[in-house]
Amino acid sequence: MVHRKLSESRIVGVDEAGRGPLAGPVVTAAVLLPDGFEHPLICDSKALSYKKRLEAYSLIKEVALGYKIIAVGARRIDKLNILRASLWGMAKAAEYLAPSLILVDGNKQIPTLTEQKTIIGGDKIVPCISAASILAKVTRDSLMEILDKKFPEYGFAKHFGYPTKAHKEALHRFGRSAVHRQSFRF
Repeated sequence: MVHRKLSESRIVGVDEAGRGPLAGPVVTAAVLLPDGFEHPLICDSKALSYKKRLEAYSLIKEVALGYKIIAVGARRIDKLNILRASLWGMAKAAEYLAPSLILVDGNKQIPTLTEQKTIIGGDKIVPCISAASILAKVTRDSLMEILDKKFPEYGFAKHFGYPTKAHKEALHRFGRSAVHRQSFRF
């Protein structure tokens, strides 16, 4: 999932979706927007309805000067731990866009030599980070809907792998699937 155009500025925003679930990937995204780009739909992905997120996703893919989305699977999450897997994915996505500066949502730097700035709540206030948040969330939700078809007994399309009562009950009944994070307790 890559899109590139020529760019004046190389300021890239990065974010992730899916650090808290018991199953599925953590999805990271990096987005390079045109200088000064703003749109009411480009905000924190959690503040948008499902329908508005899909609309924003299409808009971002249309206007972005570049973007990269990376899904980090359960095995790598178990190997690295969820935080390091998230940071690794954000770094890989950002590096693809050859940024001069990376704006990272949160308070942890990503493992890259590129100059970066961490911004707590950046997905609410910085358009390129908001855009990355939306791409990551929509992509992760879509992947969980696909995994729901492969593992229907877990109900991934309803809870997207988060530790809901129904998901925990399914885990106790069926055990962990290949897409469950083995290092996570439930």
